[in-house]
Amino acid sequence: MADVRGAGPGASGWMGKMHTMACQTFPHVMGTAGGIAKAVALVADNPKAAADPAIRASGARRLTSRRDAVQDPEGDLTDICLPDSPHHKVAKAALLAGRHVCCEKPVAGTVAQARDLAGIAAAKGLVTRVGHAVPRNPVDDPARDIIANGGMDEIRLFMPCQHGDTDGDPLARCLWRAGGKPAPSGIAGDAGTPVFGFIDLPVGRVSETNADTCIVTPRRPVMSGLSCEKQAALSGTETRLDVTNPGGASILCGFANAARGLIDFSRIATGRRFLRTCGVCGTGGSLSRTDDKGNRLRLCTNDANGRRGLRGSDATRRNDIARRFRPVPGFAPGRSDGRIIGAAEVIRSITTGQPMWPGFGSGHPICRIADACMDPSRPGRRVSIT
Repeated sequence: MADVRGAGPGASGWMGKMHTMACQTFPHVMGTAGGIAKAVALVADNPKAAADPAIRASGARRLTSRRDAVQDPEGDLTDICLPDSPHHKVAKAALLAGRHVCCEKPVAGTVAQARDLAGIAAAKGLVTRVGHAVPRNPVDDPARDIIANGGMDEIRLFMPCQHGDTDGDPLARCLWRAGGKPAPSGIAGDAGTPVFGFIDLPVGRVSETNADTCIVTPRRPVMSGLSCEKQAALSGTETRLDVTNPGGASILCGFANAARGLIDFSRIATGRRFLRTCGVCGTGGSLSRTDDKGNRLRLCTNDANGRRGLRGSDATRRNDIARRFRPVPGFAPGRSDGRIIGAAEVIRSITTGQPMWPGFGSGHPICRIADACMDPSRPGRRVSIT
């Protein structure tokens, strides 16, 4: 059994903490995957927060430089949990240094950057992973099997959505995701990426999009010490920044197999603390699920007797991965479970040399879709994706 030694830029943020937890936890649930993860260096951009990651990962050295983490001679894996804009630069440096790379979504801010990373990783034979935790919900395994085995016949319609209300209040503080510079892929790269991440496997390649995006609050106050959903107590002297990234998007898309997509996502759906649903309709049946009932898969099929009807089932009951977390049927998997599954798969890929979905090659086409949705020169117009 081998130790996979990891260095983590962005370790003090929410996602960095989730990644550290997942790497420490997965052997208890998923087994050793041929090896275990050992954090040797953690990077916190905020020096005041640098002590906390080291406490959570005993023995890890505290660094304040991303470059030091990438070039750390002890590291095998660079785990990137940073805002969107530095993803390409940090991931490329890690790949060129011969490190395997796990990077939070989106893998890059542009199509060209994503293509660059995928090409370097392939040329060097390195393992890569994009942090699409949502599609690693075990309930999606039987869904994909049903579709792959022809259970839906010809796929005609794909209907996913993701909505939250972190930006629903106009007095909510201005987060880095509101700006086009730190988050160049916008709402499509953030809330859209988990939705797009599910497309390729059950439905196929997207060939065209027609997107409508919106900015509902053009300026927001800059406040410190507030969580993203808290209303600011304004004094009237706060600095306000321009919001340059849309808070919502509605997308019509076409697929290479002639299926159609109705896709929407936002951060401005007041009262929707977090809503994610997904539906796939074919000529022979349909599948649908909602994340707040994470183990439930609703299935409609046309059998030989012509019986029709939508019925629900615990789709994780016979799923080996789900049983590792919840031996009692009916317990729904959570968001952290997806991170744990992903961490185990990354380590297994490194120790066995067997790539697992989604790598940087999968992140590249998703960036193409995000680019097309966010193209400011063609709002509300059909964009072909090549």
